[in-house]
Amino acid sequence: MDEFPCDVIRYAWCPTVPRCTDWSLPRNFSIIAHIDHGKSTLADRRKLTGTIQKKQSGKNEQVLDKLKVERERGITVKAQTASMIHTHNGTPHLLNLIDTPGHVDFAWEVSRSLAACQGALLLVDASQGVQAQSISVFHIARERGLTIIPVLNKIDLPAAQPDRIAAQIQSTFGIDTTDIIRISAKTGVGIEAVLEAIVRRVPPPTSLPNAPLKAFLFDSLYDRYRGVISLVNIQEGILRRGDKIASCHTRKKYEVTELGIMYPEEIPTTSLHPGQVGYIACNMKESAEAHIGDTLYRVGEPVDPMPGFKPSKAMVYAGVFPVDSSDFPKLEESIKRLTLTDRSVTVQRESSSALGQGCRLGFLGTLHMDVFRQRLEDEYDANIIITAPTVPYKIIYHDREVLISNPTEFPETTDTASRVKEIQEPVVKASIIVPEEYFGDMMELCFSHRAEDLDHRYLDAGTSSSSRIILTCIIPLSEIVTDFFDQLKSRSSGFASFDYEDAGYKKSDLAKMSFLLNSKPVDALALIVHRSAQDIIARQWVKKLHKVIPRQLFEVPIQAAIGRKIIARENLSALRADVTAGLYGGHYERKMKHLENQKEGKRRMKKMGTVDLPQEAFFDILSSKR
Repeated sequence: MDEFPCDVIRYAWCPTVPRCTDWSLPRNFSIIAHIDHGKSTLADRRKLTGTIQKKQSGKNEQVLDKLKVERERGITVKAQTASMIHTHNGTPHLLNLIDTPGHVDFAWEVSRSLAACQGALLLVDASQGVQAQSISVFHIARERGLTIIPVLNKIDLPAAQPDRIAAQIQSTFGIDTTDIIRISAKTGVGIEAVLEAIVRRVPPPTSLPNAPLKAFLFDSLYDRYRGVISLVNIQEGILRRGDKIASCHTRKKYEVTELGIMYPEEIPTTSLHPGQVGYIACNMKESAEAHIGDTLYRVGEPVDPMPGFKPSKAMVYAGVFPVDSSDFPKLEESIKRLTLTDRSVTVQRESSSALGQGCRLGFLGTLHMDVFRQRLEDEYDANIIITAPTVPYKIIYHDREVLISNPTEFPETTDTASRVKEIQEPVVKASIIVPEEYFGDMMELCFSHRAEDLDHRYLDAGTSSSSRIILTCIIPLSEIVTDFFDQLKSRSSGFASFDYEDAGYKKSDLAKMSFLLNSKPVDALALIVHRSAQDIIARQWVKKLHKVIPRQLFEVPIQAAIGRKIIARENLSALRADVTAGLYGGHYERKMKHLENQKEGKRRMKKMGTVDLPQEAFFDILSSKR
């Protein structure tokens, strides 16, 4: 299709729109903010440019949040790309928007998105103010040299304090208050000023149309009919349908069968020009071929590859098993398809004597894990059990280092023959922003989760009732993948915000905790715990197991052990028949004889009996909080 119909604004070929020889027209920008500050609401305000039709009565207005899990939870999980046309001083400009997630677990999506941009809208809630992720994404954008446009959102709320929050932005980021744009994405107030600021402040891409083709691949998705669809930012040259292109990373060659822009759905075009963000389909069959951060070039015209991304690093691991073991092939295929759209998940096969065949998956965080689980259930109707999340530990032997994420592979540190020299666990640098009145509770929470190097400073100079504190500390990653975030919100009445970044590994006193049923270990329940908390955790889990394991015909001891030492125990009493019910009268020794025979039978059963932990019991244990 060579031309855009004018009613849809086909950018490069519509006679009412200037041709793409004017390279000052494109603007590539992203929206960055803390979670729940209104990014998606602002992104969906593109209807002011005519990109999205006005809202129909009773119709869901969300456009970029396409996944069911995104709409149910009200969060952005996957970065989305869209183009729009905005007329400034009578001249149409192409604006390429990338909407990014706000939660700390999806920071990799944010860094990928910013690599294709020259500017970013830093969105801050006028009622909540600067929060932990606001500071994090600001520094990511600043390091990449992006032009940052500060935007104060939700000024229509009764609790909004725009003047105080504007002063907070100035003191935190060093941004002049006169540069801050005050808007309400919900009502549409100030949106036009944001579009004008994007055109005036964000520089156009510096690229040449006559140079050799250089395209930056920053994201991909999978289509069952067309294969891998790559999202690219054209740095130099012009990419046309039918071109033969090659990858700097894999050296494989492809023919471009389809390309276009996202408006917000896919609109095919005949070419993509410098500065434009669009999609290409080139018969790429394997998702692994679309290497994130790759440089694409025209065959016969090699170029120097652009600096890519640091590969995503899994922070949390969990085993995923089907409730019915015969469903494993279907589950494996579902996971494979889902990872085509979420490249940050690592997959490895795993087997358990209790749960059967499954997969060991690596995630960027616990929310990422929960979202992946929900997508498996919603999109592929999977019925699964997820084991307790663990983090990767570094085991240092005398002659080598090993990373272990599965507790069953963790060496017995009490065994001198294991030759373990040192065990290190991953730590993170955490930032917590909290009102002053909750500062004591946050300090106590951090200390109870083995935090070190605590430091704090006042974030804004306000009255004593409105001042907030930013608290930084080094905390083990294993402590924040359990219930840390829940306690953070409950102790601060929901006012605290939390962000963290990787801080490497640190030596720690850890041990493997095994659980035994009738003196036989259950591998799927193994945990890695810190010595300081081993007694409390052992008692909690033993009591939990006592509640969910069905009673047997013989007494079952439930034990928690570290090495050969039992540190907690509960006895599950036996089911017993009333063997004396048929005895009427006679000497009491007759009753004693029957009871002794029953007791002897139960002793023999206990020696040879096995306790099968049902799948329902696993589900109850692993789905409940620590």
